[in-house]
Amino acid sequence: MKPPLHDASARQHSGEPSSGLGPVDIRKDRLRTPDLTSVGEIAGLVDRSTQELRRAWRTLHHTGPPLGLSRDLIIRGLADKLQQRAQGGPTRALQRRLRILAGEFERGARSFDPGGVLKTGATLVRQWRGHTHTVLVREDGFEYDGQRYRSLTVIAERITGAHWSGPRFFATGKRARAS
Repeated sequence: MKPPLHDASARQHSGEPSSGLGPVDIRKDRLRTPDLTSVGEIAGLVDRSTQELRRAWRTLHHTGPPLGLSRDLIIRGLADKLQQRAQGGPTRALQRRLRILAGEFERGARSFDPGGVLKTGATLVRQWRGHTHTVLVREDGFEYDGQRYRSLTVIAERITGAHWSGPRFFATGKRARAS
């Protein structure tokens, strides 16, 4: 008995239905065709023993799995790592947003406002004492006056010379959008 084929071109020549995934123009879209060997690896994780899964975790993550992690979560962690290897990981903007949300969670926030996210490439403009100040939103922070900053608050303090909430100074809150 032959092993199952996981190659789309083999299915096309065998008469089996195609998956419908054709080549994707990476210039237009960040999506790529799946690495079929990784898909096969991910599907095969379920059949491995827990000891084999732990060894695979050490290989991929360069450390052992956290103590008390269930078999299911080990499989999910391995699958995520394999998928990232094949498709690429999260963007810098997503990583930044996740760090912000984690910080809010650690400070005890009970809900999160997705409206507070500024899109990369957006320009914030503020008039202050007769001068126009422009800030560019970047994937890894903000750019003002040719320098990069991690927060709007630091920029607002630099402009005013006093402590200001950056989002309030640049009117990026809910009230500003509603008007």
